[in-house]
Amino acid sequence: MSKRYKQLLEKVDSSKSYTITEASSAVKELKSAKFDETVEIAMNLNVDPRHADQMVRGAIVLPHGTGKTVRVAVFAKGAKADEAKAAGADIVGTDELVAQIKEGNIDFDIVVAAPDCMGLVGQVGRILGPKGLMPNPKTGTVTPDVATAVNNVKGGQVNFRVDKKGNIHAGIGKASFDADKIAENLSTFVKAINKQKPASSKGRYIKNAALSLTMSPAVKLDIAELLDTK
Repeated sequence: MSKRYKQLLEKVDSSKSYTITEASSAVKELKSAKFDETVEIAMNLNVDPRHADQMVRGAIVLPHGTGKTVRVAVFAKGAKADEAKAAGADIVGTDELVAQIKEGNIDFDIVVAAPDCMGLVGQVGRILGPKGLMPNPKTGTVTPDVATAVNNVKGGQVNFRVDKKGNIHAGIGKASFDADKIAENLSTFVKAINKQKPASSKGRYIKNAALSLTMSPAVKLDIAELLDTK
């Protein structure tokens, strides 16, 4: 363990569960890297995603964005392609976009698709899928309203999906954000997770959660408060 990390650990009370407001201020005090670190939320949910009815997945647009510049590729044609371009999409296409992806030119972070282009997307599904880039109706990235999808993604949409052990990780801001903006983004994200609670999930839904920066120790969050954030 580095000297820097030990010094950061001394700033965290490991016996305490921090409220959203407290944690949002506390993580700002843990900034130590030379770059603008990402504020990251990690949660463990009381679900078993091996059962389809316990898969927690969705998307939420954070009120203050993520602080990250996102490049968006859109599969669309005709008027929909024009709408995507007008909304600020970085790459818009059909067959030529398929060819670009097959060649390994993946110069984007998110893929949006109009429903009538999903056949094209399917041709590169084996490439996009493992990279987490496959568009999906549940995250709003397969939609006839491609302009809104592009605006949402550019404006701070965060996609989330529970892994096989019930964990969810997401970036919800930057260390340079004001503490109140981190708190608002965190509350908005937690509300989205609570809305996705499966009816078949028994017991305490959020088992544990923590907030951290890219290079910092984690600050434990008050689970009771998170469960009440609706």
